Amino acid sequence: MTLKPFLLYSDDSGNIFEDKSLYAIGRSAWEAFDIPDDAWIELPNGGSLYHLPQRQPIGIDVSTGELRLCELGWAVAAFIPPTFTSLYLAAYETEPKAPTLPLFCYTAVGWHKNKYFVTAIKVEADIRQDCAGYITKDIQKGANQLLRMYPQNRLVKHLMATCCLTYDCPAARNFALSRWECPIPVSTACNANCVGCISYQPAAETFEANHERLKFKPSVEEIVEFTVPHLLTAPFPIVSFGQGCEGEPLLMHAIIAQSIQEIRKHTTKGCININTNGSNPKAIETLALAGLDSMRLSLNSVQEKYYTPYYRPNDYHFNNIKESLKIMRKYQKWTSINYFIFPGFTDDSAEVESLYKFIEETQINMIQWRNLNLDPDWYLTKIKFQETENQIGIKKLFQQLQLDFPNLKHGYFNPPLERIQGNFNHDFAHE
Repeated sequence: MTLKPFLLYSDDSGNIFEDKSLYAIGRSAWEAFDIPDDAWIELPNGGSLYHLPQRQPIGIDVSTGELRLCELGWAVAAFIPPTFTSLYLAAYETEPKAPTLPLFCYTAVGWHKNKYFVTAIKVEADIRQDCAGYITKDIQKGANQLLRMYPQNRLVKHLMATCCLTYDCPAARNFALSRWECPIPVSTACNANCVGCISYQPAAETFEANHERLKFKPSVEEIVEFTVPHLLTAPFPIVSFGQGCEGEPLLMHAIIAQSIQEIRKHTTKGCININTNGSNPKAIETLALAGLDSMRLSLNSVQEKYYTPYYRPNDYHFNNIKESLKIMRKYQKWTSINYFIFPGFTDDSAEVESLYKFIEETQINMIQWRNLNLDPDWYLTKIKFQETENQIGIKKLFQQLQLDFPNLKHGYFNPPLERIQGNFNHDFAHE
């Protein structure tokens, strides 16, 4: 069946309409073109739409088959929920004085038979952050109970009052519901200046960070006080250092190592994880020896020439992150890369070739597929991207990696020990 969604546009107030004279198309890097039928899926539950001011949408004329601008309003894009990866971006022409878009992903979207369709694939079966699983009254009840249980714990207060009840952080909400992965922010500072940082943006930047960064350094006692009960009682438990509301956790590696050792005095249950930039291999070795179970290392690119202008590291280099991954594997620990996906860049032939070499060199266990949440034009300009004019497509890349690296796992979330040690593809979160 041919699937040709109509183009969507919005007015200045954000009201969305369809243009039946144009079919929706997509964008890969700088180029706009028709989308294969098998790339369209219904907008998943939890997805949302955004209007993109001062950006004219591009579509395919229904009558002529030619590309042309829609002059009725502004472009519309979709934000797709966790576990889905974007295949194409919304296609539009940006006006000279258009504002920089905020920190979201801008997936191509169209309208077909009274339904929204987006270009995406599902990469994870875990329901850990499905919006249907978040009942507001249960979250508020759980958060208030934790605040009563730990009245002197600054970290619990931060996670509940700020992350959970103010910012609706999915991980903090799961902690409030006593399930799965529990966040442990520890660092007030960072040794990188990521252009897409969600907790800090310079005053001179043209957009703001989504939320504020942690303002205090928690003690070992504060960390252990609530993480041990979580590991003992939560289903498929994980506790994770390194969160979006903090800087780089390796700057606090001494406290993390002490915390891990103290946690393991009380329980051997669950997975202790760190989300990090991997900038300090010696610190990673310290943590591995202390009992760290897994590490997720974030990357926008496996090419140093594009990694560096995005992360803008202060005191480390690209080779440090590869060394950190190798150290974790030396101690037989689980390693994932948190790979920021950008259609036309991630599947560009030079990046794909570098990714294959990176996987072979570091022997990572898993790729976590994350949509890069940035203004597309702004991002490509910042990293000075030079495309090869040879992109294989995000969906094909995903499929090809599964064929060429059969032991490499794919998903969105940090896996619990039950998945790491057993059947990785089993859907534990449903139990």
